[in-house]
Amino acid sequence: MATTQLEKPKDGGFGVLARRTLRAMPRAWNRFWRLVALYMPKRLYARSLIIVIAPMILLQSVVAFVFMERHWQTVTQRLSQATISDIAAVIDMMETYPHDADYANIIRIAQDRMQLKVDLLPPDPLPPPGPKPFFSILDEALSSEITKQINRPFWIDTVGNSNVVEVRVQLEGKVLRVFVRRSQAYASNTHIFLIWMVGTSLVLLMIAIPFLRNQIRPILTLAEAAESFGKGRPMPRDFRPRGAEEVRRAGFAFIQMRERIERQIEQRTAMLTGVSHDLRTILTRFKLQLALAGGKSETKAALNQDIDDMQSMLEGYLSFARGEAAEDTGRFDLKTYLQKLGEEAQLRGCKLTTTLTGDPAVHVRPNAFARLLSNVIGNAFRYAKTVEVHANHGRGSLTVTIDDDGPGIAADKREEVFKPFLRLDEARNLDASGTGLGLSIARDIARSHGGDISLEDSPLGGLRAVIKVPA
Repeated sequence: MATTQLEKPKDGGFGVLARRTLRAMPRAWNRFWRLVALYMPKRLYARSLIIVIAPMILLQSVVAFVFMERHWQTVTQRLSQATISDIAAVIDMMETYPHDADYANIIRIAQDRMQLKVDLLPPDPLPPPGPKPFFSILDEALSSEITKQINRPFWIDTVGNSNVVEVRVQLEGKVLRVFVRRSQAYASNTHIFLIWMVGTSLVLLMIAIPFLRNQIRPILTLAEAAESFGKGRPMPRDFRPRGAEEVRRAGFAFIQMRERIERQIEQRTAMLTGVSHDLRTILTRFKLQLALAGGKSETKAALNQDIDDMQSMLEGYLSFARGEAAEDTGRFDLKTYLQKLGEEAQLRGCKLTTTLTGDPAVHVRPNAFARLLSNVIGNAFRYAKTVEVHANHGRGSLTVTIDDDGPGIAADKREEVFKPFLRLDEARNLDASGTGLGLSIARDIARSHGGDISLEDSPLGGLRAVIKVPA
């Protein structure tokens, strides 16, 4: 029984290659644009200028190339052809009327009618070829026409005198030297076109650049206002939506968002203040009732301790929810604060080392920032014997690093300790009051300034807290 095999398509290899190429094209295209984005300017103003200037330069380059290749070269070719035709006519007259020994009439006719300065030189060898100019349209056109129309040994110089072209042709028993004005053989008015083209582009750029700057300035102002709001600073007084319609809409939306956030914070603070007042009244009543009531002193002491814990938790929660939002920004002196830390370290019996790099004055909310540092550094004082504080203020940012030799915190717990009311059962507790709000309040203050807090391993063997805020 005969069996047959199906043949594979002959173009199977080509089809596989085509499919692989098609699949690789998007990746190559994405890689190309990532490379372009890497070297592109990052600011909007610079990118807008590129969007305006790049098409203009490309268009002018194409127009100039086409003009030089078509118009300029064609005109130069025709002028060179006419000039060499005149020289060929002079040579024909010399050979046709050899009885004129000095060729005076021919030289006069060439000068008067053809604007050619003609000389006859001894039959010496022609000079060696000179260096070719970089832009040698005239050289090529003249050489081509002399070879075509005269077909004799020649030598040309288009470099020496900028206004004159020298042509020498080897004849029988003599050398014909001809001086031709460059304008007769060359389209010399091309630079006018280039000047007009470049000049017009400069005028357009002088108009476009201020216009772009005026259009981008509202965007930069909006970005600065949003950044100031993110850092907890007041919005610039002169800020108002301006520019294009889309930028104005973004500005009005930002103002409305800011007002809603501030109104929400004010409502939350007012509500919590009222709740705090009511709860304090109830707690005070509890204390009074316990003081008037009889019973065992141990029971009363335990109840009083519970009331104190409830009041402490209430105060801590109120401070966390309020977040020091009502405080205005001002000047905070790091040098003075670090000196006070030295006194506190002596009272607690801790060894403290402080260093300060850069300007000691920072622009933050002073009370809130002092509380931020006190929460973190005070925790180090409670659980360590050696504490090092390094503050570095420069390039628009402040970094405060606190190292200690205490028990530290496990790596998997370092983010959880920032949650409100979280208390660690092991290692160390980061809140003196026991409510679990110490680091929560500290991070809330840091983020309200546009910064953050992170926890790491310390070179001293304990915990390192790094505070970074713009200042």
